[in-house]
Amino acid sequence: MSIELNHTIVHASDREASAQFLSDILGLAEPRSFGPFLVVQTANGVSLDFMADDGPIANQHYAFLVSEAEFDAIFERITARGMTYWADPGRGRENVINTRDGGRGFYFLEPSGHFLEVLTRPYGSGAA
Repeated sequence: MSIELNHTIVHASDREASAQFLSDILGLAEPRSFGPFLVVQTANGVSLDFMADDGPIANQHYAFLVSEAEFDAIFERITARGMTYWADPGRGRENVINTRDGGRGFYFLEPSGHFLEVLTRPYGSGAA
């Protein structure tokens, strides 16, 4: 059997807000309840399982590989909300998208402070 990532637990100050935000922004199915989690399922079978956490949230980074059409739809949802986004993980290039590897990408924050990224080409897969 090949090894695959199946799910990850995402700690959130408001699991409902964070799970719904991710589903809405990425255009995924509505989150579903599973025990103490709200589960957001991606197309490749990996789920992000949002769990309420009253303590300080250790912010994480989650990157999503998307098609060009999905990128356009996600970018439109981000800009329609007036959200800030960045071309780089250091947040030095605000409200700019990057063109790494001949694709497009950007970073943005979700309600609990996790740093999300969408990109159309995996790193190292194309032109510099």
